[in-house]
Amino acid sequence: MIVRMWHGRVPSSKADAYRKFVNERAIPDYQSVAGNISVHILERTEGDITHFVTLTFWKDLDSIKGFAGEDVETAKYYPEDKDFLLEFEPKVVHYEVVGQSRSPHFAFPAKRAGQS
Repeated sequence: MIVRMWHGRVPSSKADAYRKFVNERAIPDYQSVAGNISVHILERTEGDITHFVTLTFWKDLDSIKGFAGEDVETAKYYPEDKDFLLEFEPKVVHYEVVGQSRSPHFAFPAKRAGQS
C-alpha cells in the first residue's frame, strides 16, 4: 500500500469554503479511481494561513497512475484551486506503508446526513 501526500495553504478566511470544496469535489474524484483505498484530509490553522494535507491510500503505484498520470510525483490540481490556494506546490510525496494498526477501542463516528 502506498500513501500519496499533498500539502496546500489557503488564507484562513477561505478555509471553510476550501474544506467544502475538497469534500464535495476532490474526495469523490479520488474515490472514483480503481485502487484508491481511502482519503484523509487534515487541516491546521496558523493565524491567517490554514494548511491542508491530503493523504490518499492506494493499492499500488499503477493505481496512483490512474489518478495522477505517468508522472506520479507531479501534484494534480483542479481549476477551482486557483480561487483558494496561495501557491501550487509542484510535487507530492509518496510513502510505502510498512506497518499499521487500528485500535479496537475506536470507531469513526457515523456520517451525518449530507456528509460525504
